[in-house]
Amino acid sequence: MPNRVYRSAAQMAARQRNISVSEFFSKNRHLLGFDSPYKAVLTSVKEAVDNALDACEEAGILPEVSVEISKVRDDVYCVSVEDNGPGIAEEQVGRIFGKLLYGSKFHKLSQSRGQQGMGIAAAGMYGQLTTGKPMRIRTRTGRRQPAWEMLVSIDTAKNRPEVRKKRKVDWKKAHGTRVEITMEGQHRSGAHSVERYLRLTAVANPHVSLRYVAPDGSVHDFARSSPDVPEAPTEIKPHPHGVELGRLIHLLKHTEHKHLGSFLREEFSRVGSVTAKQIIARVDGLSARSYPKRVAKKQAAALHRAITRTKISAPTTDCVVPIGQAQIIAGLERELAADLYLATSRPPAVYRGNPFVVEVGVAYGRPGDAQLELDADGRIQKRPAPELDAEELIAAPGDPVALMRFANRVPLMFQQSACIMTKAVIDTNWKAYGVSQAKGALPIAPMALFIHVASVWVPFTSESKEAVAAYDEIHKELLLALRECGRGLKRHISKHKRLQQEHERRTHITTFLPHIAHALGEMLELESVRQERLIDSLDQALLRRRRKR
Repeated sequence: MPNRVYRSAAQMAARQRNISVSEFFSKNRHLLGFDSPYKAVLTSVKEAVDNALDACEEAGILPEVSVEISKVRDDVYCVSVEDNGPGIAEEQVGRIFGKLLYGSKFHKLSQSRGQQGMGIAAAGMYGQLTTGKPMRIRTRTGRRQPAWEMLVSIDTAKNRPEVRKKRKVDWKKAHGTRVEITMEGQHRSGAHSVERYLRLTAVANPHVSLRYVAPDGSVHDFARSSPDVPEAPTEIKPHPHGVELGRLIHLLKHTEHKHLGSFLREEFSRVGSVTAKQIIARVDGLSARSYPKRVAKKQAAALHRAITRTKISAPTTDCVVPIGQAQIIAGLERELAADLYLATSRPPAVYRGNPFVVEVGVAYGRPGDAQLELDADGRIQKRPAPELDAEELIAAPGDPVALMRFANRVPLMFQQSACIMTKAVIDTNWKAYGVSQAKGALPIAPMALFIHVASVWVPFTSESKEAVAAYDEIHKELLLALRECGRGLKRHISKHKRLQQEHERRTHITTFLPHIAHALGEMLELESVRQERLIDSLDQALLRRRRKR
């Protein structure tokens, strides 16, 4: 056996060193969604499009986003995303694209697509690691401002940007940003393709105009169906019922307020003078004029318990902007061919002090199959299938439903089985609504389910933001929304079944009606004209019976 080398505590201490966050994620890039060349291309497009839409909406601009993927050589692609947003200040470009965990959204309690200030910088880092090429950024903040083009890379050892080249360029665009990343990747079509991601983005964002140029040169346009920019969410302060003890101690130590009463009123939402007095009265040794930075840990723990026991109004919900039932249905109608469209938006709820809203949409039935309906005279007839340009995303008969998951209007493309949305669909008793379902599985029906969770802080299961964590409050709201849509679906299915049964009975009767009338005519020795009148009278009697029902 080879001799083992043992080290002393001093030798082991000498080997310890700090690592930067970018160095950590460069070795663990799968945590950010860059675990395969195929997935890396889609993740890069997603991060760039998310940033573009957030910037446009914050500036009150109707987004126009262009995505282009071109093949450089075998397994190397150039991903380009261009928007018409407000642009980026020249001095901020390096830090935004060349430094992980740099952004303005982490501490802001309002709905946004980005949260951590990591995604687009991580995409550039992946391109740098796989091809050695920096990101190319072009941006302009106004018609009278110069357009800048920069080459930005990341110093992973220190997590800081390196601007290799910067110059002014001529650009026809009045304002906006263009990002180009050359990376090792693969381009595919199918359920997890870039085109599918953009199509789902168009469903959840009807105010967005998207253009996609694929590597083969084909162009796919997704026109906007709404001329209105969504209402801007309002930033709120933390709700006291969602603050853990450690966070409360941190706030007490770093607050600028000199009195505990003003600290509670100004650092938290929904805490007024009366509520602050009720909280402080539950803690021995503290008063409204106590100095927050001198509150001991035991007193802080007692203060935290007092906050928990005090009744405080729920957080305001203007920090969350849901899509809305009308817009969900409009998006589904534009991109999915179906026979029935339903949508519901739940009232705002709270988890860990964070407001959130759950929305569910349903697209049911394949319009390629003729549907039965009543005409103006109450007769049952087959409605011809409409001619639609929408893509057929609805599950085929015998297949599980097509599940579309969204968080803050962003499609979630991977880790479906790990998401609380999937669990809520499985936990819903779809048999009660006329849809077949095996135990512990998704329902089987020609149906697409649209599920959206909007929140100031979406609890993703990982940094790659591909699945929502299982919070009981979110699960409950999802079940209630799914059941509400299920009741509407049941009415539609029951009505169709009644029409189908009535149509079958009527078809059966009318098939033999002439023979019955002819036999009656022979028995009563009626003339042929009177036999025809007899058939008409029997047919009218059947129609009157149908109208009464």
